[in-house]
Amino acid sequence: MSRKEDFSNYINEGYTFKGDFITIGGAILDNEVLPNTYVNIPLKTLNRHGLIAGATGTGKTKSVQVLSEQLSLKGIPVLMMDIKGDFSGIAQPGEEKSFITERHQKIGLEYNTKGFPVELMTISEQNGVRLRATVSEFGPVFFSRILDLNDTQSGIVSVVFKYCDDNNIPLLDLKDFKKVLQYATEEGKAEFSEAYGRISTASTGAIFRKIIELEQQGGDIFFGEKSFEIDDLMRFDENGHGYINVIRLTDIQDRPKLFSTFMLSLLAEIYNTMPEKGDNNQPELVIFIDEAHLIFDKASSALLEQIEAIIKLIRSKGIGVFFITQNPMDVPSSVLAQLGLKIQHALRAFTAKDRKAIKMSAENYPLSDYYKTDEVLTSLGIGEAFVTALNEKGIPTPLVATMLRAPMSRMDILSPTEISECITKSKLAKKYNEVIDRESAYEILTKKIEDAQEIAKKEEEKKKEAKTSKRSSSRRSSSSDTLSKSIVKVLTSATFIRGAMGILLKMMKKK
Repeated sequence: MSRKEDFSNYINEGYTFKGDFITIGGAILDNEVLPNTYVNIPLKTLNRHGLIAGATGTGKTKSVQVLSEQLSLKGIPVLMMDIKGDFSGIAQPGEEKSFITERHQKIGLEYNTKGFPVELMTISEQNGVRLRATVSEFGPVFFSRILDLNDTQSGIVSVVFKYCDDNNIPLLDLKDFKKVLQYATEEGKAEFSEAYGRISTASTGAIFRKIIELEQQGGDIFFGEKSFEIDDLMRFDENGHGYINVIRLTDIQDRPKLFSTFMLSLLAEIYNTMPEKGDNNQPELVIFIDEAHLIFDKASSALLEQIEAIIKLIRSKGIGVFFITQNPMDVPSSVLAQLGLKIQHALRAFTAKDRKAIKMSAENYPLSDYYKTDEVLTSLGIGEAFVTALNEKGIPTPLVATMLRAPMSRMDILSPTEISECITKSKLAKKYNEVIDRESAYEILTKKIEDAQEIAKKEEEKKKEAKTSKRSSSRRSSSSDTLSKSIVKVLTSATFIRGAMGILLKMMKKK
């Protein structure tokens, strides 16, 4: 048996499964695609998460597109966080071109063009279905971690949440939170001190600065109503194909705080909402996070711990999370260890540091008797990748260089007109794009402060009136006393005169 035949049998044995699977391409050995040697991914282990890595221009986006298409056809919804904005074309059929048909002939797969059911979403000012969450849904612990607060500051956040709970005050957006924080240290200082203890103005000042930083990155748009319901990510079209939900994030590349906040809140909400599934025959939802380094570069240690914990736990809910990045080293090792499926496109070595990084990346993959992994990593062509997955028993499959199938949908973006048409037809856009600003903490406390000021003003006016009345009464009393004294004086004078006149008359009579 030749080396290629031996390798073909080895791969076919390692990538043959009892349960359902998707086919992503054909095996390559010695720069040749082997006939009838397919690389399959079992649906059963797609909730064990994954990594899609490679240098710019090596085909990562097309790999995500292929996986999303195949999952949709199997009735599995997809959520794609599209940082670069080059994923929307999945809504339209692709074009059959000669280089695509030649690729599929080499693999041994038929090529068809097809568009897929798509929802275009946004957490910023871009056009799309609005995704929002309220501050109260985050909870004090989660909200504090996002703001990267210390223990003292986190304690104040807990007090703010407790005050709002105790007084039935909705805490919806960032201006609500800031208003309560302001009230706690100014107008409501006495109320807070009596019920919850004294709150340091230095600590509240630090919290204010953190909130302003989040606002400047677009947090004021994300926080609010109407909150997005996770069930709306689990939709299917009339053919039973899973919806591909594309979150358009092209305008937040320089706002990693908002990106990590949204991603973590979404994962936490999914985890808290979804029931336990264990290891089902297929996942309930698969999430692709493009440019994953944006999450980890600016994340605090507390935030990284939260991400790691959720990644570990969320698979039990039937959710698979896939990170897309240029180099596996962009992902913390604690998270990387949780990723079962790895699709590694070519890496480029321009410096000694690059070569060292490639050798380290090669160590993340199973050993192979057929490849020198670090050498092949630099020689893979566009649309080719090393692949290893977990089989149905959770054991890593053999490492195999793969020529990936081409996407069936458009390998380009939608035009502005097509984007508008897609959103106009969306039922979710009608549900979530209405701006709601109901009475919440900001309005309630503003009215409370105004009422208190009005009462204080009336009390002040009453005091002034009482003071004025007292002065008037005092003046009247003084005038009356003066008049009485004048009358007495006059009467006394008259009596004296009469007495004197009487004495004079008597004296005159005697004479």
